[in-house]
Amino acid sequence: MSSNFQVAFVGIGSNLNNPQAQVRSAIKAIANSEDIFLERTSSLYSSPPMGPPDQPNYVNAVVRVKTSLGSMALLESLQGIEREHGRVRGGMRWGPRILDLDILLFGTQSTTTEKLQIPHPGMAERPFVVIPLAEIAPDLFLPNGVCVNDLATEMQDQILSRLEDE
Repeated sequence: MSSNFQVAFVGIGSNLNNPQAQVRSAIKAIANSEDIFLERTSSLYSSPPMGPPDQPNYVNAVVRVKTSLGSMALLESLQGIEREHGRVRGGMRWGPRILDLDILLFGTQSTTTEKLQIPHPGMAERPFVVIPLAEIAPDLFLPNGVCVNDLATEMQDQILSRLEDE
């Protein structure tokens, strides 16, 4: 691969319509996307919803990809995958969803636009992001200077359970 490829980490979540199948299908769709190369995939994890408690638990994972796309083009590709899975934007904030794909990190890029914020805001406080991220990139340092593995160790007592592979 040429040097114009960026490494990106993408968070994946679902809590509707067979969430495990949704997450696995999204991982396959990412792997089959043009100009995106899937490098690593975390285990799947179950976690309670961050938003309203009267919704099903989430299934989450994190993938590491290499891409020749820019961050906005990657976002557009991921949102296309969400739409293919039936995601309709504009619902309740932190409400239930068929599929949620978030760019967590994109190389060393820092971006703030109306559509995209990188690094993903709040990711360092979310066990359902940090623990799967630490599984596939334990030595990664976040832009705040904290090692992902150290952060994950601090979060070990959070309500998050690793799902067995089917």
